[in-house]
Amino acid sequence: MSGNGKKGKILVVGGGISGVTAAVEAAEVGCEVVLVERNPYLGGRVAQMNQYFPKLCPPNCGLEINFRRIKTNPRIQVLTTSEVDQVTGTPGHYKATIRHHPRFVNSKCTACGACVDACPVERPDEFNYGMGSTKAVYLPYEMAYPMQFVIDGSVCPGEECGKCVPACPYDAIDLAMQPVVVEVEVQAVVWATGWDPYDAKQIEGLGFGTYPNVITNVMMERLAALGGPTAGKIQRPSDAKEVESVAFVQCAGSRDENYLKHCSGVCCLGSLKQARYVREQYPEAQIYIFYIDIRAPGRLEDFFVATEADEKLTLIKGKVAKIVEDSASGSLQVEAEDTLSGERVIQKVDLVVLATGLVPNGAGATLVEGGLSTDEDGFLQTEQSLGGLLAAGCAKRPTEVATCVRDATGAVAKALHFSGE
Repeated sequence: MSGNGKKGKILVVGGGISGVTAAVEAAEVGCEVVLVERNPYLGGRVAQMNQYFPKLCPPNCGLEINFRRIKTNPRIQVLTTSEVDQVTGTPGHYKATIRHHPRFVNSKCTACGACVDACPVERPDEFNYGMGSTKAVYLPYEMAYPMQFVIDGSVCPGEECGKCVPACPYDAIDLAMQPVVVEVEVQAVVWATGWDPYDAKQIEGLGFGTYPNVITNVMMERLAALGGPTAGKIQRPSDAKEVESVAFVQCAGSRDENYLKHCSGVCCLGSLKQARYVREQYPEAQIYIFYIDIRAPGRLEDFFVATEADEKLTLIKGKVAKIVEDSASGSLQVEAEDTLSGERVIQKVDLVVLATGLVPNGAGATLVEGGLSTDEDGFLQTEQSLGGLLAAGCAKRPTEVATCVRDATGAVAKALHFSGE
């Protein structure tokens, strides 16, 4: 530790719940922190959830307090719309090259929204997984940090249009912004690069991308969220019809040699949680969960037992073989074999939710000189050949929010061994 009480500098790559936790924990024990996030906001996949189990808290329960901790801590430098290009060096002496992409909106922004009214260009809303659209200039979500609009440079005509510039009363639009490359010297790097949902279009026979009423578990989170594309109303995408029956298909592509070999561990509880979303809105709706095994370890067993007691929820042990649409009604026919009874099951429902697995997004693995070690599924390994390079949360294994928070705190504790050099 230096004489002024500082404990060196740590780079945190990824601004989801693991990265945000790592940043605030490191800063509050005296470290300087550079927090890099490729999206224009912090919060990651947690920000896109409606609730997380077992307490069924909304995302703002965990994110709001951490955003306040970041905002009031001068030791944390947040770089959104940014990516790490390369990390070189040795333990305790790393140099990171960071590419900061233009936001085209500066810090004068008050999030008043006047620019949105003037913008003539629309784009798919990736925060809502394409279920809806935004203008080219948009606020990522209602509680975004930073609370600042951003312009999608891939669809905005730029200065050729420029209608948003005079519309902004605060002179916050800067269409001439350019990418900036910065270098930082740090003693340790926490890789909190998170996960992506598996591409359900790759799974044969389940109809995602062909039948509009087959959605994924992450899309269901947005349908149920008040800030989502339907203001929290769970309905069929094809015709906005209220749902009377829903099938949840577990292990959609997971535990399968053709797709994902690993179990993501959290999908079972996620579907049980989403079954509660449906029942809260539709008390008479019938719910079917097709599963291989229900995995609810430790204290989460209580959550499973309580949900299983719902008399309108039917658990069917069997992997779904095929989903077929009735083109006239938009209803779906789910076919599976019940392995407990040995009978073929054909169930007609209004909506199908595919519980797709978690896959590592791959960020970081090739950015370090010599590469980072990964397991056979592509997740970062806990132990790296170079000290001070630490994986946290879902970057190293699929897990739920509470475990990510604990894991990120542990990664910081290890990083402190290098930050004082």
